[in-house]
Amino acid sequence: MMRGLTWAGMGSVQREMDRLFERIALVQREVCPALGDWVPSLDLAETESALIVTLEVPGLERQDIELSFQDGLLTIKGEKRREPQMRYHHVERVFGAFIRSVRLPGPVDAAKVTATVKSGLLTVTLLKRPAARGTTIPILGD
Repeated sequence: MMRGLTWAGMGSVQREMDRLFERIALVQREVCPALGDWVPSLDLAETESALIVTLEVPGLERQDIELSFQDGLLTIKGEKRREPQMRYHHVERVFGAFIRSVRLPGPVDAAKVTATVKSGLLTVTLLKRPAARGTTIPILGD
């Protein structure tokens, strides 16, 4: 049988732990802002000439989504709204705002980014800069 641990100084330890977790939460909010009410799944793929980000956004239209790109970080924000005039008896679908950010593994041409939404899938294509594509080096010799 285990006995409970008692310690006269436990109150001050608890306060210090609370302060520590508050600091950690503050840093997390600054470094990685809240994701929102739901988190759509995201894939990052690469071809020879482009990076392709796909995000599952069922029920969203292009006007519900906002894209931004800065310093190698692609950020996607959006919101899926519930029909306000309905009275729900059972809800399993997720609604609300989201934000997803993904750091890209290499330099891209920010002027040539394209995005489409079709059948609940957002596809963002980011063309690589020529230097990031690599090159074949011929071997000279006899």
